[in-house]
Amino acid sequence: MTKAGTHEALARVVREHAGQLASSLISLLGDFSAAEDLVQDAVETALRRWPEEGIPDRPDAWLFTVARRRGLDVLRREATYRTKLAQLQWPVRPEPDDRLRLIFICCHPALSRPAQIALTLRTVCGLTMAQIAAAFLVPESTVAQRLTRAKRKIAEAGIPYRMPPNAELPERLEQVLAVIYLLFNEGYLTSVGECTHRRDLVEDAEWLAALLVAMAPGEPEAAGLLALIRLHRARQAARFDAQGALVPLREQDRSLWDRDAIVAAIALLSRTARAHQRPGPYQLQAAIVACHAEAENWGDTDWEQIVVLYDMLLHLAPSPVTRLHRAIAARYLHGPAAALAEVDLLEGSLAYYHLFHATRAEFLRDLGCGQEAKEADERALELTDNPAQQALLEQRLTWA
Repeated sequence: MTKAGTHEALARVVREHAGQLASSLISLLGDFSAAEDLVQDAVETALRRWPEEGIPDRPDAWLFTVARRRGLDVLRREATYRTKLAQLQWPVRPEPDDRLRLIFICCHPALSRPAQIALTLRTVCGLTMAQIAAAFLVPESTVAQRLTRAKRKIAEAGIPYRMPPNAELPERLEQVLAVIYLLFNEGYLTSVGECTHRRDLVEDAEWLAALLVAMAPGEPEAAGLLALIRLHRARQAARFDAQGALVPLREQDRSLWDRDAIVAAIALLSRTARAHQRPGPYQLQAAIVACHAEAENWGDTDWEQIVVLYDMLLHLAPSPVTRLHRAIAARYLHGPAAALAEVDLLEGSLAYYHLFHATRAEFLRDLGCGQEAKEADERALELTDNPAQQALLEQRLTWA
């Protein structure tokens, strides 16, 4: 295997196992920073040795062994710490809920909500600083500060590394759902790197959401998030063209959609709505996607219902991104001029969000403002690192 191929294989192993490795080390040692250092040391050692020695049969166990040995070498200041490291074993089959347990630990109420989510995405899910920054629409330096403050708070407050009691689970549920949702979004359309999407992250998000539904069957938002993820996954086969560019929803080949998965996800959403009658943001987002999924073609889309659902979503969870999506839907009810007026009001909040500029470009093009549309697409292209988004925008600029 070439050196580049070995590095790609290592990256895949890290994506699959770093979160589990960090979970095991953190839960035992009670130290986020130390655990991250051990994982990083193991990865760097693998980068040096695997190109010559080959990738081991159990790369996850290999990484763990190196991390433990490194810990025994450099972390001798606490006898009990050394004893714990020496006794720690990498399981043949790790506990399936380790990462979900650690997510709940990271979402301790003593931490701010942005810090909870950033810490979980970094430590448990293995996302990079750049990916987390893209998810929050903030600079990487801001993410780094949040992570530093969160780790310091955990150490100073002596926050225990255990699953919270059942009575404390509801207050942490919102943050746990947010983490899983952001993990799914990053996998569905990556924000940085050469990949257009990360199937492993999407599968992780679906698995965690399903585990959360099993753990908290009385929480409708958990079921709503699971339905949302499954509805999006059902359309995966039609999302990219042969060149890797994104295919807009209106142009997708709907015969490629997984209709059985769509029916099952909508049934889950309907059962949840009837049983609880407590609509929340994830249920409403899933209902919006369901409206698209149920339409046999673009012309059958129920835009009036979608706009109503966006209005409900804005009432419960107002955000400029949701207002942008509402404007996109409203364009098919009220025309591009009215929709553009709504979008322009969001410039102060979304000036550095590529979809804001790409949406403006579409509306401007509909209104015959070709040069302004071209400039907006060029700005959108500057703001995205995703290859599929770049390919779509480049196509639009070529056609302009």
